Amino acid sequence: MAKKISLREFQAHLSARLAGASSQTAAGLLGIQAGADYWLLNLSDSGEIVPLTPLTHVPLTKSWFAGIANIRGNLHSVADFSGFQGKDATPHNASSRLLLIGTRHGTNAALLVTRMLGLRNVESLRPVAVEPDAPAWASEAYTDNEGRRWKKLNVRELLADEAFMEIGA
Repeated sequence: MAKKISLREFQAHLSARLAGASSQTAAGLLGIQAGADYWLLNLSDSGEIVPLTPLTHVPLTKSWFAGIANIRGNLHSVADFSGFQGKDATPHNASSRLLLIGTRHGTNAALLVTRMLGLRNVESLRPVAVEPDAPAWASEAYTDNEGRRWKKLNVRELLADEAFMEIGA
């Protein structure tokens, strides 16, 4: 027979578990791959991850603007993150994902990325020098134990970048 506990005890237990979970993930980062580059995002900025859905092409837009996606009745503008950086376009395949980044910041923006790489612990990464021509939204860089270089994406800075917001060709 299951042990009976009061609602107050249950709420206190649940609150303690939630507090512990948030402190464990506070140092966590989401890893993504965009083209050949590895990127990290704060979990609070990462938003929802959805499989690549059909995109509606928008004429007279830049080549990196992948189109519009209908995600549960909401339209999201989709930018090919690798293409936006002037690199190869992201293939549309089973591993490609849409990362909804704008919802927290009041916009329906999504990044088309090559694949999701899961959670990374910032404590296992070593800071390294940033490339001299790095944009404001990529002002931190790290390496991991395998020698991979990770750039940290500042979503707020990306959404404020005029080049990212200007999609017209």
